[in-house]
Amino acid sequence: MTMRNWIQIFALLMPGLGLILVLIGSVVYIAIAQSFGYYALLGESAFSTEFWSEVFSRKIFSRAVRYSIYIGFWSAVLSVALAYPLAIWLRKPFPGSIGLGALLKAPLLVHGLVAAFLYINVISYNGLLNQTMQGIGIWAEPRRLQNDSNAFGVLLLQVWKNMPFALLVLTGSVQGISDDVLDAARDLGAGPWARFRKIIAPLTMSGMQAAMVIIFIGALADFTFQTTVGPTNRQSMAQLMVSFKSRGDWHSAAVVGVSLMIIALLGSALLALLTRTVMRGSPR
Repeated sequence: MTMRNWIQIFALLMPGLGLILVLIGSVVYIAIAQSFGYYALLGESAFSTEFWSEVFSRKIFSRAVRYSIYIGFWSAVLSVALAYPLAIWLRKPFPGSIGLGALLKAPLLVHGLVAAFLYINVISYNGLLNQTMQGIGIWAEPRRLQNDSNAFGVLLLQVWKNMPFALLVLTGSVQGISDDVLDAARDLGAGPWARFRKIIAPLTMSGMQAAMVIIFIGALADFTFQTTVGPTNRQSMAQLMVSFKSRGDWHSAAVVGVSLMIIALLGSALLALLTRTVMRGSPR
């Protein structure tokens, strides 16, 4: 392509892309600057690294980092692991496949806060699950299932909400594989597992990576599920950031926010690399 072509492409992209870059860049700049003491809402603004030192020295911050990474990683892995076989199964139409696919994607239409409250109604002390278990004689009395310390409820909601998105992305990738390629591999003696490893997995790797990265970033910074069904003995980074802000400590909140952006960036790169390594290193 000539320089003139590049200039034309740049001119076409600038009205939309330029606005996005300006808005995102402004937010990132203000967050970074505020984490170093600038843009103080109260008091004098001056460069300082004390907010980074203070936040990083707190155990609550390191626990929030580990917890958020735990939620983000397993939400991405479990969502894609459930969506992948469903996408392959729904690749070829069969009676009822359209309706089934629409039903599986239905959680995309439900707001996360609504889903969280519905989940609470099911697992609460006097909720549907406890009443059912007592009714069939499995439990003698109600059990406390809400706000479990291992955050299984949060993971369940994250997977329920994000699996349809992963299914949407992976379905497009799987359906983009030509039937001729799979038929040729079958004619050459490749079984179902060999066709998956050598054809389907490599050709859908980019879709898998995109789904895992987007789900990881969303679950890492989620606030809704954490505050409604999350454990009471641990905070996510989003909760910690809001906690600092509610006390008027905007600089510490900015430190957590910038840290969250860095973890999302590095974690996404590592997750994409891990996905590629696992898929390429699978036994032949």
